[in-house]
Amino acid sequence: MDEAQARAAFEEALRTHSHGFGTFFLARLLGLDITYGEADCTVRAEVKDFMFNPQGSLHGGIIATILDISMGHLLTHSTGIGMTLQMNTQYIKPAKQGIVQARATYLRRGRSINYLESRMTDAEGALMAVASSTWRLL
Repeated sequence: MDEAQARAAFEEALRTHSHGFGTFFLARLLGLDITYGEADCTVRAEVKDFMFNPQGSLHGGIIATILDISMGHLLTHSTGIGMTLQMNTQYIKPAKQGIVQARATYLRRGRSINYLESRMTDAEGALMAVASSTWRLL
C-alpha cells in the first residue's frame, strides 16, 4: 500500500470536510466527485490501493458505500432527505485501477418510500456492480 498516498488522502479529508452532502469526511477521504443530471446522480472516484481488499481490488464495502452515496445524494437533491431501508448489491467485476463511477436513478418515486438503483462501471465502461435500494423520506 502506498502509505504516503493514504496519509495524504486522510489529511486532505480532515482539512476539507464539513457536515454536508458531498463534503462529509468519508466522501472527502474517498475523493468522491458528485454531479447531478436532470434525473440522476453520478459519483466518481479514483481507485487507490488503500481502498483494496486482501485480493488487491476495490473492496466491496467501498463499492457499496459509493453506490449508496450516489442514491442518497440523488434522493436528497431531487426529493428530500431520506434513509436507506434496504440495499441489495450485486458484485460483477473487480476494479484495480482507474476511475469508477456510480450512476443512480429512480426506479419508482413515492410520497414517503422511494426505490432507486445505481450502476457502477469501471474506466472502460464495464459494469462492476449494481445496487437497488428502498429509501424512506425523513
